[in-house]
Amino acid sequence: MEGDVMDKVEATATVRDFDPISGSIPATKVEITVSCRNLLDRDTFSKSDPLVVLYTQGVESKQWREFGRTEVIDNTLNPDFVRKYILDYFFEEKQNLRFDVYDIDSKSPDLAKHPTDFNDFLGQVYCTLGEIVGSPASRLEKPLGGIPGKKCGTIILSVEELGNCRDYATMQFCANKLDKKDFFGKSDPFMVFYRSNEDGTFTICHKTEVVKNTLNPVWQAFSIPVRALCNGDYDRTIKVEVYDWDRDGSHDFIGEFTTSYKELCRGQSQLNVYEVVNAKKKIKKKRYINSGTVSLLSFIVESEHTFLDYIKGGTQIHFTVAIDFTASNGNPSQSTSLHYMNPYQMNAYAMALKAVGEIIQDYDSDKMFPALGFGAKLPPDGRVSHEFPLNGNIENPYCNGMEGILEAYHQSLKTVQLYGPTNFAPVVNHVARYAAAVQDGSQYFVLLIITDGVISDMAQTKEAIVNAAKLPMSIIIVGVGQAEFDAMVELDGDDIRISSRGKLAERDIVQFVPFRDYMDRTGNHVLSMARLAKDVLAEIPDQLISYMKSRAIKPNPVPPAYSTIDQPQANPV
Repeated sequence: MEGDVMDKVEATATVRDFDPISGSIPATKVEITVSCRNLLDRDTFSKSDPLVVLYTQGVESKQWREFGRTEVIDNTLNPDFVRKYILDYFFEEKQNLRFDVYDIDSKSPDLAKHPTDFNDFLGQVYCTLGEIVGSPASRLEKPLGGIPGKKCGTIILSVEELGNCRDYATMQFCANKLDKKDFFGKSDPFMVFYRSNEDGTFTICHKTEVVKNTLNPVWQAFSIPVRALCNGDYDRTIKVEVYDWDRDGSHDFIGEFTTSYKELCRGQSQLNVYEVVNAKKKIKKKRYINSGTVSLLSFIVESEHTFLDYIKGGTQIHFTVAIDFTASNGNPSQSTSLHYMNPYQMNAYAMALKAVGEIIQDYDSDKMFPALGFGAKLPPDGRVSHEFPLNGNIENPYCNGMEGILEAYHQSLKTVQLYGPTNFAPVVNHVARYAAAVQDGSQYFVLLIITDGVISDMAQTKEAIVNAAKLPMSIIIVGVGQAEFDAMVELDGDDIRISSRGKLAERDIVQFVPFRDYMDRTGNHVLSMARLAKDVLAEIPDQLISYMKSRAIKPNPVPPAYSTIDQPQANPV
């Protein structure tokens, strides 16, 4: 009995506080490869000796910091650099990059001298990491600038995701004749998996569900990244502990066994039937054999496709914005209005739109975005509309880039009358119609709704969202102003999946945030916008993948790179 108590104490510390594996998988790392074509020739008796320096920009300071540099390649105007830059990639952040090209004449590593000596500067280019990723085949060509009146040639930037083992293993186990631990019934068994570390310690990586009141449980199949299970070392020990669940968290230790990824790969066989052994019982009881057996029922390994695989394969992200024109926003001509056009700073609607749109636009090749309004009376007859084009063109509601949307927004404030009620369903259904027409994975739709308040058509909106959850689309709702947004939290299915008429949404596709939570106290709007974008966009990559997986859509193969300037041109004599 004393042994059982000790088993409980040891078990509680490791098992109770387990946070699933999602928290320990690192950020996506990408590798940037750089080439240049037709660089300026700065050397008299030979060609330039180019080197490229990458600078990154901080969100707050906006200062450029040197991130790294390529090697120097001697005597060429068309370098293909071998040394790569490795960066963390975040879809939800605007990651500004600057590439400066130099002709290196001296062996000095100090570049500070070079920009002042204009002869050594060959040009520069600005872009975002998203712009490179979102280009066809994640390959961006841009003309170098920075030297007035001169053609500086072209830079070619390619992004590759670092393939740090993307395999997922799906496996299922059952057990037979486990030890009985409960006085009034059988055991309630569950298993805990640990991967071994280099130093001989173990890290928890998976916990099964509890199967109640049985000594012969069959656990549900589960999937786990292979790198979480063995960190890429197929022979590394995997330890599995079996427990009897107790309501108070002091679970009874039944026994343990060890295996490895290599052994599990053999699949269901006599080789994958394991004796569950309790070492303390084995020492105490001479006739002890085991505390039951655990058998592997199935083991499948599949390669998991990533967000970047789909983007690189040509999936376009289409962005639509819907803006709340209800009267509760206040008269746009008064400074208290949420729609007030202050000539010196953007209002909350414009800030939310710019924050989200500037990041998403990198993933849409034509940069043409539909912009809609809802809750206003329209000229000439004053009819109320809940899905009107901001540019006034029903046939073509598309605006050119973020500037085009902001221009249309400002214009519509002068022509429509703010009214009501606050109905979301029409704009959700508007985008859903487009999404329903292309369900092959080539396009994904993101609807941004910016609103000041309480929703009037909750039942219809819930139904629209449940229907949209089957389609390639996500919805971001940003609340502006000081209203209570309790109802919006219900639409964001993080805690409880949204349902309508007894039907659960297939996926969680809504993300709601109140903008006031992101406002920087010092009035730094750039920081407020970066924080907002980071939070509302963070879920989009997983939502896109969840749609693709639910429809078994694989990414397209990467199209071959085609370039009109890829071939080094012979210099004219």
